[in-house]
Amino acid sequence: MTGTMVEFSSNGSTASGYVSKPESGKGPGVIVIQEWWGLVDHIKDVADRFASEGFVSLAPDLYHGTIAKSPDKAGKLLMALNIGRTEKDLRGAIQFVLAQKETAGEKVGTVGFCMGGQLSLYAACANPNVGACVNFYGIHPNVHPNIAGLQAPVLGFFAEKDGSVTPEAARKLEAQLKSAGKQAEFHIYPGVSHAFFNDTRPEVYNATCARQSWERMLEFFREHLG
Repeated sequence: MTGTMVEFSSNGSTASGYVSKPESGKGPGVIVIQEWWGLVDHIKDVADRFASEGFVSLAPDLYHGTIAKSPDKAGKLLMALNIGRTEKDLRGAIQFVLAQKETAGEKVGTVGFCMGGQLSLYAACANPNVGACVNFYGIHPNVHPNIAGLQAPVLGFFAEKDGSVTPEAARKLEAQLKSAGKQAEFHIYPGVSHAFFNDTRPEVYNATCARQSWERMLEFFREHLG
Protein backbone atom coordinates (compact mmCIF):
# COMPACT_ATOMS: atom_id res chain seq x y z
CA MET A 1 0.00 0.00 0.00
CA THR A 2 1.26 3.45 -0.88
CA GLY A 3 -1.54 5.60 0.55
CA THR A 4 -2.39 6.68 4.08
CA MET A 5 -5.40 6.80 6.38
CA VAL A 6 -6.84 10.28 6.89
CA GLU A 7 -9.71 11.94 8.72
CA PHE A 8 -12.03 14.44 7.08
CA SER A 9 -15.05 16.53 8.05
CA SER A 10 -18.49 14.99 7.64
CA ASN A 11 -21.20 17.57 8.33
CA GLY A 12 -20.11 18.51 11.85
CA SER A 13 -18.59 15.13 12.62
CA THR A 14 -15.57 13.30 11.26
CA ALA A 15 -15.03 10.30 9.05
CA SER A 16 -11.95 8.44 7.90
CA GLY A 17 -10.68 6.95 4.70
CA TYR A 18 -7.70 5.79 2.71
CA VAL A 19 -6.17 8.39 0.41
CA SER A 20 -3.66 7.70 -2.34
CA LYS A 21 -2.07 10.41 -4.46
CA PRO A 22 -0.18 10.33 -7.76
CA GLU A 23 3.58 10.70 -7.79
CA SER A 24 3.22 12.66 -11.01
CA GLY A 25 1.72 15.67 -9.22
CA LYS A 26 -1.79 16.92 -9.97
CA GLY A 27 -4.62 14.79 -11.28
CA PRO A 28 -8.41 14.36 -11.21
CA GLY A 29 -10.11 13.18 -8.03
CA VAL A 30 -11.91 9.85 -7.62
CA ILE A 31 -13.95 8.47 -4.72
CA VAL A 32 -13.61 4.67 -4.41
CA ILE A 33 -16.57 3.14 -2.57
CA GLN A 34 -16.30 -0.17 -0.73
CA GLU A 35 -18.11 -3.47 -1.18
CA TRP A 36 -20.20 -4.86 1.69
CA TRP A 37 -17.01 -6.20 3.33
CA GLY A 38 -15.84 -2.73 4.40
CA LEU A 39 -12.64 -0.80 3.74
CA VAL A 40 -10.56 -3.91 3.05
CA ASP A 41 -7.13 -4.16 1.41
CA HIS A 42 -8.69 -4.82 -2.00
CA ILE A 43 -10.42 -1.42 -1.99
CA LYS A 44 -7.24 0.28 -0.80
CA ASP A 45 -5.39 -1.44 -3.64
CA VAL A 46 -7.93 -0.07 -6.15
CA ALA A 47 -7.28 3.43 -4.74
CA ASP A 48 -3.54 2.87 -5.16
CA ARG A 49 -4.09 1.72 -8.74
CA PHE A 50 -5.92 4.94 -9.49
CA ALA A 51 -3.04 6.94 -7.99
CA SER A 52 -0.59 5.09 -10.23
CA GLU A 53 -2.71 6.24 -13.18
CA GLY A 54 -2.53 9.88 -12.10
CA PHE A 55 -5.68 10.26 -9.97
CA VAL A 56 -6.11 11.56 -6.43
CA SER A 57 -8.21 8.80 -4.87
CA LEU A 58 -10.01 8.47 -1.55
CA ALA A 59 -11.78 5.37 -0.26
CA PRO A 60 -14.02 6.44 2.66
CA ASP A 61 -14.58 3.98 5.51
CA LEU A 62 -18.37 3.78 5.57
CA TYR A 63 -18.39 1.17 8.37
CA HIS A 64 -16.20 3.36 10.60
CA GLY A 65 -13.57 0.78 11.49
CA THR A 66 -15.56 -2.45 11.13
CA ILE A 67 -14.60 -5.10 8.57
CA ALA A 68 -16.66 -8.19 7.75
CA LYS A 69 -14.94 -11.57 7.63
CA SER A 70 -17.97 -13.58 6.49
CA PRO A 71 -20.90 -13.04 4.10
CA ASP A 72 -23.29 -13.25 7.06
CA LYS A 73 -21.52 -10.42 8.88
CA ALA A 74 -21.21 -8.41 5.65
CA GLY A 75 -24.93 -8.75 5.01
CA LYS A 76 -25.75 -7.53 8.51
CA LEU A 77 -23.44 -4.52 8.13
CA LEU A 78 -24.98 -3.69 4.76
CA MET A 79 -28.51 -3.76 6.15
CA ALA A 80 -27.51 -1.74 9.23
CA LEU A 81 -25.85 1.00 7.17
CA ASN A 82 -27.09 4.43 8.20
CA ILE A 83 -27.92 5.93 4.82
CA GLY A 84 -28.18 9.49 6.14
CA ARG A 85 -24.75 9.30 7.76
CA THR A 86 -23.34 7.62 4.66
CA GLU A 87 -24.56 10.45 2.45
CA LYS A 88 -22.76 12.93 4.70
CA ASP A 89 -19.60 10.80 4.67
CA LEU A 90 -19.62 10.63 0.88
CA ARG A 91 -20.24 14.36 0.58
CA GLY A 92 -17.38 15.00 3.01
CA ALA A 93 -15.12 12.67 1.03
CA ILE A 94 -15.87 14.56 -2.17
CA GLN A 95 -15.11 17.91 -0.55
CA PHE A 96 -11.90 16.53 0.99
CA VAL A 97 -10.59 15.35 -2.37
CA LEU A 98 -11.49 18.62 -4.08
CA ALA A 99 -9.61 20.53 -1.37
CA GLN A 100 -6.32 18.64 -1.95
CA LYS A 101 -3.66 20.70 -3.68
CA GLU A 102 -2.92 17.75 -5.96
CA THR A 103 -6.50 17.56 -7.26
CA ALA A 104 -7.11 19.05 -10.68
CA GLY A 105 -10.54 20.23 -11.74
CA GLU A 106 -13.72 21.15 -9.93
CA LYS A 107 -15.43 17.76 -10.13
CA VAL A 108 -14.60 14.23 -9.03
CA GLY A 109 -15.48 10.78 -10.24
CA THR A 110 -17.17 8.13 -8.13
CA VAL A 111 -16.83 4.39 -8.48
CA GLY A 112 -18.20 1.65 -6.25
CA PHE A 113 -18.50 -2.10 -6.16
CA CYS A 114 -21.53 -4.16 -5.06
CA MET A 115 -23.03 -2.04 -2.25
CA GLY A 116 -20.63 0.71 -3.30
CA GLY A 117 -21.89 0.62 -6.87
CA GLN A 118 -25.34 1.70 -5.74
CA LEU A 119 -23.77 4.28 -3.43
CA SER A 120 -21.69 5.63 -6.32
CA LEU A 121 -24.88 6.42 -8.21
CA TYR A 122 -26.49 7.72 -5.02
CA ALA A 123 -23.61 10.12 -4.42
CA ALA A 124 -23.62 11.29 -8.02
CA CYS A 125 -27.34 12.04 -7.85
CA ALA A 126 -26.91 14.03 -4.62
CA ASN A 127 -23.75 15.98 -5.46
CA PRO A 128 -23.27 18.33 -8.42
CA ASN A 129 -19.51 18.08 -7.78
CA VAL A 130 -19.56 14.56 -9.27
CA GLY A 131 -18.59 14.75 -12.93
CA ALA A 132 -18.56 11.03 -13.77
CA CYS A 133 -20.08 7.98 -12.09
CA VAL A 134 -19.11 4.30 -12.40
CA ASN A 135 -21.28 1.51 -11.00
CA PHE A 136 -19.95 -2.05 -10.67
CA TYR A 137 -22.92 -4.41 -10.12
CA GLY A 138 -24.47 -2.07 -7.55
CA ILE A 139 -27.06 -3.25 -5.06
CA HIS A 140 -28.51 -2.03 -1.76
CA PRO A 141 -32.22 -2.40 -0.98
CA ASN A 142 -32.33 0.75 1.16
CA VAL A 143 -30.43 3.08 -1.18
CA HIS A 144 -32.65 4.94 -3.66
CA PRO A 145 -30.77 7.42 -5.85
CA ASN A 146 -32.63 10.57 -6.86
CA ILE A 147 -32.10 10.19 -10.59
CA ALA A 148 -33.70 13.55 -11.31
CA GLY A 149 -30.76 15.22 -9.57
CA LEU A 150 -28.09 13.38 -11.57
CA GLN A 151 -25.80 15.66 -13.58
CA ALA A 152 -23.02 13.17 -14.38
CA PRO A 153 -22.75 10.50 -17.08
CA VAL A 154 -22.94 6.93 -15.77
CA LEU A 155 -20.88 3.91 -16.82
CA GLY A 156 -22.07 0.54 -15.54
CA PHE A 157 -20.50 -2.93 -15.38
CA PHE A 158 -22.62 -5.98 -14.64
CA ALA A 159 -22.39 -9.77 -14.81
CA GLU A 160 -24.53 -12.21 -16.77
CA LYS A 161 -24.53 -14.77 -13.94
CA ASP A 162 -25.36 -12.37 -11.13
CA GLY A 163 -28.19 -13.50 -8.89
CA SER A 164 -28.09 -10.25 -6.90
CA VAL A 165 -28.15 -7.77 -9.78
CA THR A 166 -29.54 -9.64 -12.76
CA PRO A 167 -28.97 -8.52 -16.36
CA GLU A 168 -32.67 -7.64 -16.45
CA ALA A 169 -32.25 -5.35 -13.43
CA ALA A 170 -29.20 -3.72 -15.01
CA ARG A 171 -31.03 -3.09 -18.29
CA LYS A 172 -34.00 -1.68 -16.39
CA LEU A 173 -31.75 0.80 -14.56
CA GLU A 174 -30.04 1.82 -17.80
CA ALA A 175 -33.43 2.39 -19.45
CA GLN A 176 -34.61 4.38 -16.42
CA LEU A 177 -31.58 6.65 -16.64
CA LYS A 178 -31.94 7.18 -20.36
CA SER A 179 -35.67 7.84 -20.13
CA ALA A 180 -34.85 10.57 -17.61
CA GLY A 181 -32.55 12.15 -20.16
CA LYS A 182 -29.33 11.03 -18.50
CA GLN A 183 -26.22 9.72 -20.25
CA ALA A 184 -25.68 6.03 -19.45
CA GLU A 185 -23.67 3.17 -20.93
CA PHE A 186 -23.92 -0.28 -19.35
CA HIS A 187 -21.86 -3.38 -20.12
CA ILE A 188 -23.05 -6.86 -19.15
CA TYR A 189 -20.18 -9.34 -19.29
CA PRO A 190 -21.16 -12.86 -20.40
CA GLY A 191 -20.34 -15.92 -18.34
CA VAL A 192 -19.14 -14.13 -15.19
CA SER A 193 -20.53 -13.67 -11.70
CA HIS A 194 -21.07 -10.85 -9.22
CA ALA A 195 -17.79 -9.34 -7.95
CA PHE A 196 -15.81 -10.39 -11.04
CA PHE A 197 -13.52 -7.38 -10.49
CA ASN A 198 -12.35 -8.50 -7.03
CA ASP A 199 -9.00 -10.23 -7.51
CA THR A 200 -8.94 -11.39 -3.87
CA ARG A 201 -11.87 -13.72 -4.56
CA PRO A 202 -10.60 -16.36 -7.01
CA GLU A 203 -13.97 -18.13 -7.07
CA VAL A 204 -15.54 -15.20 -8.95
CA TYR A 205 -12.65 -13.09 -10.26
CA ASN A 206 -12.34 -12.86 -14.03
CA ALA A 207 -9.07 -11.30 -15.17
CA THR A 208 -10.22 -10.52 -18.71
CA CYS A 209 -13.42 -8.72 -17.71
CA ALA A 210 -11.66 -6.97 -14.83
CA ARG A 211 -9.00 -5.64 -17.19
CA GLN A 212 -11.52 -4.55 -19.82
CA SER A 213 -13.71 -2.75 -17.29
CA TRP A 214 -10.68 -1.07 -15.70
CA GLU A 215 -9.49 0.24 -19.05
CA ARG A 216 -12.97 1.43 -20.01
CA MET A 217 -13.32 3.15 -16.64
CA LEU A 218 -10.00 4.98 -16.94
CA GLU A 219 -10.93 6.20 -20.41
CA PHE A 220 -14.34 7.33 -19.13
CA PHE A 221 -12.89 9.26 -16.19
CA ARG A 222 -10.20 10.89 -18.32
CA GLU A 223 -12.79 11.95 -20.86
CA HIS A 224 -15.14 13.54 -18.34
CA LEU A 225 -12.74 14.71 -15.62
CA GLY A 226 -9.75 15.77 -17.72
